[in-house]
Amino acid sequence: MSDERPTGEASAILRTIAEVPQIVRATSTARLIAPGSVTNGEFGLFRWEMRPSAGGAAPHFHRTFSESFYVLEGSVRLYDGTEWVEASTGDFLHVPRGGIHAFGNETDAPASMLILFAPGLPREEYFQALADMATSGRELSSEAMTAFLAEHDQYMVE
Repeated sequence: MSDERPTGEASAILRTIAEVPQIVRATSTARLIAPGSVTNGEFGLFRWEMRPSAGGAAPHFHRTFSESFYVLEGSVRLYDGTEWVEASTGDFLHVPRGGIHAFGNETDAPASMLILFAPGLPREEYFQALADMATSGRELSSEAMTAFLAEHDQYMVE
């Protein structure tokens, strides 16, 4: 047995709220707490804030990453691939790669949740592109939208 003591390194990353970029859309705001560019691709962590009756993402799946949801405030409708449930503060949903899921806020109150992506692929590029499309009023054809979604590992389910 070695007499060596384990050592570590000073490698922690602190981001103050002032340093956290955000993507603002008409019905929601994504705060990019720890995108993969900050975590060296290990995971991505976003705070998703939804205005009242914001709606949300329709059923879909991802092939290359898992996604988890932790409700911070309010009530969020979560779809686990089989049924919709009303999740409230403290509720958690983990969706493995390939798992069908969706979310939204259908209430008259705001709601927020943490979304964890693993590994930390650049999901912020997808959300920013959607926000840019909405702001510009640009609509993609059905074929172009399908290609855009596939480029970002987003496969919609009927």
